[in-house]
Amino acid sequence: MNDGVNGVALAVFLFFFVLVTVMGFLAARWRKAANEHTLDEWGLGGRSFGTWVTWFLLGGDLYTAYTFVAVPAAIYAAGAAGFFAVPYTILVYPLIFTFLPRLWSVSHKHGYVTTSDFVRGRFGSKGLSLAVAVTGILATMPYIALQLVGIQAVLDVMGVGGGENTNWFIKDLPLLLAFGVLAAYTYSSGLRAPALIAFVKDTLIYIVIAVAIIYIPIKLGGFDEIFASAQEAYSETNPATGAPRGSLVPGEAGQWTYATLALGSALALFMYPHSITATLSSRSREVIRRNTTILPLYSLMLGLLALLGFMAIAAGVKVQNGQLAIPQLFENMFPDWFAGVAFAAIGIGALVPAAIMSIAAANLFTRNIYKDFIKPDATPKQETAVSKVVSLLVKVGALAFVLTMDKTVAINFQLLGGIWILQTFPALVGGLFTRWFHRWALIGGWAVGMIYGTVAAYGVASPTQKHFGGSAKEIPGIGEIGYIGLTAFVINVLVTVVLTFVMRAVKAPEGVDETEPRDYTADAGDPGVQVELPPATAGSAH
Repeated sequence: MNDGVNGVALAVFLFFFVLVTVMGFLAARWRKAANEHTLDEWGLGGRSFGTWVTWFLLGGDLYTAYTFVAVPAAIYAAGAAGFFAVPYTILVYPLIFTFLPRLWSVSHKHGYVTTSDFVRGRFGSKGLSLAVAVTGILATMPYIALQLVGIQAVLDVMGVGGGENTNWFIKDLPLLLAFGVLAAYTYSSGLRAPALIAFVKDTLIYIVIAVAIIYIPIKLGGFDEIFASAQEAYSETNPATGAPRGSLVPGEAGQWTYATLALGSALALFMYPHSITATLSSRSREVIRRNTTILPLYSLMLGLLALLGFMAIAAGVKVQNGQLAIPQLFENMFPDWFAGVAFAAIGIGALVPAAIMSIAAANLFTRNIYKDFIKPDATPKQETAVSKVVSLLVKVGALAFVLTMDKTVAINFQLLGGIWILQTFPALVGGLFTRWFHRWALIGGWAVGMIYGTVAAYGVASPTQKHFGGSAKEIPGIGEIGYIGLTAFVINVLVTVVLTFVMRAVKAPEGVDETEPRDYTADAGDPGVQVELPPATAGSAH
């Protein structure tokens, strides 16, 4: 790592950062609505985005700076096990093809802004809606924090902020400034800002990956040399564990972990509030269907991106923090000016999802906590004002998380967030296809899944920490090591099914379903479809 500041890389980085900042503020005038003081406009971009805008927005939402940094970092640290991210992003698209168009249709028909809105309307339960909302907010917070970790990794490699002994304020000032800019244009422009910036972000990432996958192997002597170097490095013993550092090919012992982590992650990805926010911003269900067929192009990019972990080993990159491996590889291998382009891709790759995530979390609080429990008669303008303020508070919380805690803690809480958010799957996806599950049974299954997943994750140790050291543990009754989130999900479903039989046997109140079968296939041009409910009914209880 350079002792001083890489001036050329920093200048290029700042150019792109200023460019997207200007775009972020100008986005408020892009497709400007007659009434911008509604969550439909500020939080969902007016539900007006077409196929390409949605594609870039979803890509910018799902393939984040953390993805850019952490996936190859996992390969760098442990080998082929880190490739689980590639199959799970392939599995997810056939899955979402089956339910996202249905969610879009019913949400568009009834003016739902969040998944909790749908759950409340479908099952007539504010309690279940609250559980889904709180889970979404808790799972999103560390995810936003990790985007800031991605920016900080780039700044560290460029030498910005000084060394470890520098005054904390000076050291963190660049991150504080980046955060301030992000907060300002998100507050001003809402979802339109990340939608517009996503074009720049994804273009830069595709350029950087295309260049890296050709240029770096040429400099390192080809892929044969890269894989040979990686194989040699992985065969070395890790002093902390006494076992080999990793493997170039997954071993038999890790296959259950690999498969369950891929499947569980695929099930969880579109449970996150930011994924749904980007989805509901589309103008038609056909846009969603098209996107599920073209989004796998990002998975191709992710597979190439993962190979950078092997390249970092072959290039002799040595870092204490694995999150710095890929930024340091770019610093070592690229000319300074193109290293700046690569750093800008990572930095902007953090700004886009962080903005969407903060908007999604704020919408959950506003619609499903503030309006449902604090001020039921809130007007659309008041909802929007509250959501803007909460989006700022969410980002402040994430920033405090990054500045006050060790980075591994942020990563572990993000892993825990994945376990949590998967427990909302039965209520959301189950509710899109059937009303058979009882609302109280869904709450019971959710609670059991959350408790089991949290306690199991708490009991996982690693060489560097006693608790929350990973997301895999022995599966009860099977004896294999598997993803805790998927085990918790299976327990959740079993409890929900059993409790549903019990609740139906005792004739427990079902709650009122405000949806109809035809709502799940409705499109924007169909008669009776409305984009937003009147203020008097938008937050009504059932």
